[in-house]
Amino acid sequence: MNAVEVEGLVHDYPARRGTPARRALDGVSLAVAAGEVFGLLGPNGGGKSTLFRILSTCFPPTAGRASVFGRDLIADPAAARPLLGVVFQSPSLDARLTVRENLLHGGRLYGLSGAALRARAAEMLERYRLRERTDDLAGALSGGLRRRVELAKSLLHRPRVILLDEPSAGLDPAARQDLWEHLLELRREGASILAATHLMDEGDRCGRVAILDRGRVVALGAPAALRAEIGGDVITVESDDAAALAAEIERRFALRPAVYGRILRLEKAAGHAFIPALVEAFPGRIKTVSLARPSLEDVFLHRAGRRFSDAEEAA
Repeated sequence: MNAVEVEGLVHDYPARRGTPARRALDGVSLAVAAGEVFGLLGPNGGGKSTLFRILSTCFPPTAGRASVFGRDLIADPAAARPLLGVVFQSPSLDARLTVRENLLHGGRLYGLSGAALRARAAEMLERYRLRERTDDLAGALSGGLRRRVELAKSLLHRPRVILLDEPSAGLDPAARQDLWEHLLELRREGASILAATHLMDEGDRCGRVAILDRGRVVALGAPAALRAEIGGDVITVESDDAAALAAEIERRFALRPAVYGRILRLEKAAGHAFIPALVEAFPGRIKTVSLARPSLEDVFLHRAGRRFSDAEEAA
């Protein structure tokens, strides 16, 4: 049985206060296997946060179905919630309570109480290296420590599926690395993890990703397999006359660069060997040139037909 199944999800936000109606999800279908780390990757406004909120039972979709280990999230969300551990992008800690009080309060929401709750809270404080912070107010903690408390609270009831929205938001690089190492450890212990993110490197940490744009899944698969579809190397060129240079590159080398302002982007096998010929062919017209292997951002460009940064700006 899959940990999460989504079929034909549609969600419309109605018009309000002069804002027109908007379709945030447009027939999204995907499945997360038990024990998998799965990423929802996309720009702001792509639909991933709406999908996350539906999966966390914040509200039902306009149409479609979704389930967690066979429990219907729409028809019977109460049956699915005990299986879920949810870490939202916005902090859910009470800044005026201590770390321990936040854990105890969160545990009671899941029906834990008494000695069992206190023992479980103590276990999580130890596991997340928070024992020395037990009596600190949550509002006085650093971003990385708050994220650890959020995780500890969400896992008190031993959920089978962990949902995370922008899991490393506000964390420094060391804290981000620590967080993802812990998520992979949870997967090894049997948890299924679904993380919504707009960071490409976080998508690369997942076993599979679904790339969303304008409410639709534009790519789905293992990151390495998706990158392999592109083939060749990615060459990026900066030029003051990018459009004219692109036309000349097409005539001379039978390649069709994409133009974004003063930037040209093209794909070529053995790009390192092609760059010297490119520079020599257009002396003085190329300001900078760089070479890279295909990334998930390149996958987004291929499938969505626009750059990730352009989608972010549009949102």
